[in-house]
Amino acid sequence: MTKIIGLLFVLMLNYGVGQVPSPQTQKYNRILFKNGSAHIGNGNYIHNSVLAVENGKILFVKNALTYQLNESDWDTIIGLNGQHVYPGFIAANITMGLTEIDAVRATRDFNEVGQINPHIRSLIAYNTDSKVLYTVRTNGVLVTQSTPRGGLISGASSVMAMDGWNWEDAVYKADDGIHINWPKKYNRSGWWAEPGKDDANEKYNKILAIIYAFFEEAKIYSDIKSPDKTYLKLAAMKSVFKGSQRVYFHADFAPEINDIIDFSRHFKLKFPVIVGGYDAHLLAARLNENNFSVMLGRPHALPKFEDDLSYTNYHKAAELSRLNVPYCIQSAGDMEVMNARNLPFLAGTAWAYGLSEEEAVASISLNVAKILGVDDRIGSLEAGKDATFFVSEGNALDMRTNKVSTAMVKGRFILLDNHQIQLAKKYAKKYDLKEFEP
Repeated sequence: MTKIIGLLFVLMLNYGVGQVPSPQTQKYNRILFKNGSAHIGNGNYIHNSVLAVENGKILFVKNALTYQLNESDWDTIIGLNGQHVYPGFIAANITMGLTEIDAVRATRDFNEVGQINPHIRSLIAYNTDSKVLYTVRTNGVLVTQSTPRGGLISGASSVMAMDGWNWEDAVYKADDGIHINWPKKYNRSGWWAEPGKDDANEKYNKILAIIYAFFEEAKIYSDIKSPDKTYLKLAAMKSVFKGSQRVYFHADFAPEINDIIDFSRHFKLKFPVIVGGYDAHLLAARLNENNFSVMLGRPHALPKFEDDLSYTNYHKAAELSRLNVPYCIQSAGDMEVMNARNLPFLAGTAWAYGLSEEEAVASISLNVAKILGVDDRIGSLEAGKDATFFVSEGNALDMRTNKVSTAMVKGRFILLDNHQIQLAKKYAKKYDLKEFEP
């Protein structure tokens, strides 16, 4: 017998939580979400939609006006009453799941000793019991690229769901790419209010030689079918040269990006990505010619140079979109893990400064999934993909209206409570502040 339920009932099922909620068990095999406003993630939008989920996968998304509903076909029907449906937003290039409290060294597990660490895997350090995950996903950020830091080559990131019993349960793509912290060609002095002189980095060529030498050695090792000895650092690079693993180059400025393009051409890298890319728009033609994608730095950041416009970072996404450079928006930087919850609002700013609304949605959903190589499973509301999406009472890119009412990850409903919501309820009740009740 079909259950026709409202969203409030689904939420009631979700809310009896402890300190660290357990993942939910999927109770319904065939679910229909009707009368929502669906932002597909690929640039399309359906004002009055029906979205079907079967066995954890999206079965279809259609216009409700052209769909004939037969209630007996569904285990559960959920009315959305015009609320907005989005693919789960993806937080790329952050230490989510690898750190809990920035000021407590024991909770930071993202920076290993040494300069060349391609064999370090963020995957096995990912903490599904992190309380921060629950504060972030209540704004619709449901997937992360858990990324190591430090050294010249930090290690391998992995694409992880923000729900699961352990890292094996949460993983979307293990070891999706190796991260390289490209050296700066020029050292800057002063600070943003009083910038000083830029001096050439005398160590730049020396550091570059180290990176080149390691890649040359790793390439030779990757061509050996049965090596006599296993060298972990070299073995970790095999997938790069086979073309199945990304290489993420962390760099901002044109001189370094030019050298990175030359480096990528030299080693014939298949999936090179610039992370940061402050000057990427200046080299759009070369980036496109050499199959680069760009993970743009945080839009809510100060301009890099004294003469830059105050809104320089706000419109970089629109600039790359105009130049047809594959891009996404990410929020790495100070307090990046806790600030990941603001990812939708970074896209909202890019929308205000040149992107269309659906382009802004794509900049933190399907665009990210394509760069990470997981667009066959997540990133958009399309048939055959995992049911990883959320419903918001209002527009999710606006901090005034983003209020996530329900969400699914890998086809199961997730809890939308967190420590901050519990505290808000506690003190709203104590002081009878009904207007502040979540």
